[in-house]
Amino acid sequence: MAMLWKFMRVAKYSKTALSSKVKVRGIPTHSRHSSSKSVPSDFGASAPCSNTVELLGKSYPLDDYSNVTEKILSKVGKNLHNRKHHPLWLIKEQVKEHFYKHYLGRRGTPLFSVYDGLSPVVTVQQNFDSLLIPQNHASRRKEDNYYLNRDHMLRAHTSAHQWDLIHSGLDAFLAVGDVYRRDTIDSTHYPVFHQMEGVRLFSCHELFSSIKDGEGLQLFEQGHRTAHKQECHTMEAVRLVEFNLKQVLTKLMTHIFGDGLQVRWVDCYFPFTHPSFEMEINFQGEWMEVLGCGVMEQQLVNSAGAQDKIGWAFGLGLERLAMILYDIPDIRLFWSEDERFLKQFIGPHIWQKVKFQPLSRYPPLINDISFWLPSETYSQNDFYDLVRSVGGDLIEKVVLLDEFAHPKTKKVSHCYRITYRHPERTLTQDEVHRIHQAIEESAVRELGVEGRF
Repeated sequence: MAMLWKFMRVAKYSKTALSSKVKVRGIPTHSRHSSSKSVPSDFGASAPCSNTVELLGKSYPLDDYSNVTEKILSKVGKNLHNRKHHPLWLIKEQVKEHFYKHYLGRRGTPLFSVYDGLSPVVTVQQNFDSLLIPQNHASRRKEDNYYLNRDHMLRAHTSAHQWDLIHSGLDAFLAVGDVYRRDTIDSTHYPVFHQMEGVRLFSCHELFSSIKDGEGLQLFEQGHRTAHKQECHTMEAVRLVEFNLKQVLTKLMTHIFGDGLQVRWVDCYFPFTHPSFEMEINFQGEWMEVLGCGVMEQQLVNSAGAQDKIGWAFGLGLERLAMILYDIPDIRLFWSEDERFLKQFIGPHIWQKVKFQPLSRYPPLINDISFWLPSETYSQNDFYDLVRSVGGDLIEKVVLLDEFAHPKTKKVSHCYRITYRHPERTLTQDEVHRIHQAIEESAVRELGVEGRF
């Protein structure tokens, strides 16, 4: 969900964003129709001229904010979470089944509806403004997001659909989809990953009906924001919502990972949800963060038309759960088309125990690159994005080895170590050399750096 964001840097527009030819398969969806299946589409993405891009059947004009690359656009519409027997599909189906079985409405039907076909193209208003994220908040920076233009972007979190779904009259739902963020490059970070958003709203009766002598309790009061509650919430309401949220998520994690799972909560503070927490589980002796959650900001709930209700929201990463549950060591493997990987997850039911068997550990090839930075506007994420665009999934990791400031000229130099490794075969030094040379040339041409090659 949105509160998982941690942003610290400043963005810079790179010319590597879009070339004149882009072709991508896509899946058009409608924001208020529940579906657990992908809808095939003949829509593609293409840039008929240098100042527009067509994606999922719509044309978007490019401007000075456009920074989405061909490599990223090629991932749009893949919808790994809807690909049967894919490990991300298995995790999604396990969570769905758990909520369907354990949370029922008055008529015995599932309380939570599921939306896993929503378009990843959203407006900036949906991704930020609807969540009350301030205009000057670091999470809006180009360095951390993929913008089609100033008004449209690839969603950075499934929270982008919260307001619309609540406004449509829903009180309980799960939203699943691919999300896009510019980030570092290593075995646990990828510019495209998959999230599941959960939201539950309560009326006064629903929240207090099981409380003895709860008839006089209220959801809202006049008061001031404190470290424990929002300005309008009563302390009783906040504590009950918090208790329900933690209970729901503890049951979910226990259901996925088994009885005896240790869970702990870490208090957090985010400006647009409060109180909030991160959940960590102890799996095989190691504490791992698996999701973030919190009591929803009442101003968001009110603006969506649910003024008489209070609620919670959580966001979890499907890759994070799958890597822990199936012991998958590298996030790039989720995009593999190798049958040796995919066949390991085919079974008679979604709860079949699977332990990933490595395809083979091919040796890495390592090359360093050094250059003088052009100015203070340089962004490391611009360089990471360029490396991804040129090297694709052959890039296993990029690490900043050294930062040097010349004592006389005051120019700053960066030295990066790039680890190349193919997940399915052995790379040769010749092909890596060609890729590395292309990265060097692109860095000079696109980022304006001065090479020290």
